Amino acid sequence: MNKIKNTFYVTTPLYYVNDKPHIGSAYTNISADILARFHRIKGEKVFFLTGTDEHGEKIFKAAEEKGKNPKEFLDELIPFFTEAWKKLNISYDYFIRTTDLMHEKAVIKFFKKIYENGDIYLGEYEGHYCVPCETYYTKAQLKEEKFCFECGKETQIMREESYFFKLSKYEQALIGYIESADVVMPETRKNEILNFIKQGLTDLSISRTSIKWGIPVPLNKNHVIYVWFDALLNYITAIGYGSNSKQFKSIWPADVHLMGKEIVRFHAVIWPAMLLSAGMPLPKKVFGHGWLTVEGQKMSKSKGNVIDPVEVSEKYSVDALRYFLMREIPFGSDGDYSEKALVQRINSELADSLGNLLNRSIVMIEKYFDGKIPKAVNISKQDKELRDLTLKNAEETGKLIDELQLNKALALIWEIINASNKYINDSKPWELAKKEEKEKLANVLYTLSESLRVSSILLYPFMPETAIKIQKQLGINSMKFEETLKWNQIKEGTKTGQPEILFKKIE
Repeated sequence: MNKIKNTFYVTTPLYYVNDKPHIGSAYTNISADILARFHRIKGEKVFFLTGTDEHGEKIFKAAEEKGKNPKEFLDELIPFFTEAWKKLNISYDYFIRTTDLMHEKAVIKFFKKIYENGDIYLGEYEGHYCVPCETYYTKAQLKEEKFCFECGKETQIMREESYFFKLSKYEQALIGYIESADVVMPETRKNEILNFIKQGLTDLSISRTSIKWGIPVPLNKNHVIYVWFDALLNYITAIGYGSNSKQFKSIWPADVHLMGKEIVRFHAVIWPAMLLSAGMPLPKKVFGHGWLTVEGQKMSKSKGNVIDPVEVSEKYSVDALRYFLMREIPFGSDGDYSEKALVQRINSELADSLGNLLNRSIVMIEKYFDGKIPKAVNISKQDKELRDLTLKNAEETGKLIDELQLNKALALIWEIINASNKYINDSKPWELAKKEEKEKLANVLYTLSESLRVSSILLYPFMPETAIKIQKQLGINSMKFEETLKWNQIKEGTKTGQPEILFKKIE
């Protein structure tokens, strides 16, 4: 473990820019944003990285089809990503582009370092290349004669001079790294990667002479560096490798690399081997989440079912989309996006359960205590039960987020919300008001205020705008996770805000 490190470092993969973000890339970035926000409210220093992968033949061909040079083509597309992440409330700390000069210089430095370590040699590459996936295969790796087993498209036979990285040299070290701890998650991904490595690794072709759009190999300008070798290095170049060693040491290694399951192999095999070659610490965790289908079907342009997350968020709200994606799908498994299921969760869980709970509580405080949160004294067994459940679930929620069990964390938060709604119905504060049992009524409304306060902090990583709205109506402003483990944090007499509907029901 790097003792100098003092930052929680979370990353997304770099996205290809030949199209705008879809619901799948939004899912990854929302997941990373939840982790970043959670660690910030724990008081930790966080570095959250995202960005774009801008080299390779795929980009070159897409630009050529538009009659533009690659950089001009890319510059026009980047705002699709930065604007989408802004609209989806993605709180990244840095957005890296692999065409950034700082990145390119650092990639060359890294290449030279592992070349000097004896792990790069010149040879000849012959095999199959998939342009859409920018992946090379030997004949033995392909399930059928010439079709990519990721996208199913026909590969091209390539034969040319290439620099190779001695990936096979690190086979045993990689097995030890992955078996020693929960580095690759979930368990299914870990088993897949171990099986892949144990079949035997071959050295990796890391340069091309047939492709011109990329970073030139420092030893030979006729070659450009393989796009994956270049792109993976963003995780260290963005935090100062090659430009700011003090910052780099304070942030690396990554705590969590998040990505879709289809690229785990690059992150759990090639990437750590590159780092081992350079004598650098390895990432603590590589997490590959599942794929999203739409109404049970695979997303594709030809089917016309590619979901634009910005359009969904504009129709139903950003927080509703963020909530749905994290609540609906066990994190790490495949899942399905359905507008019908989204609407159902908005109506039943966001509008009825959460929204109604807040509204009823604030309206009663306004009605019975002139909008000032009352003091609780001589609390009852019922009051204590909700308090104990809330504090217990808050602690467990923190543990689950740390374990990347995001859907289970939300389920625990909803246990608090559902228990609070039941508590209102069981304690009947309106009847206590009629009977003028002011002390019991005060206890009920204070207990509800506290359960809502704790819930708002727990919800903040998932639904930041909603959490802030809840606190505004409670008349408070504090997003510290440590305060979810304490009770009696709201001061007596705190003036509540105006009651507002959190989520409108959708007809």
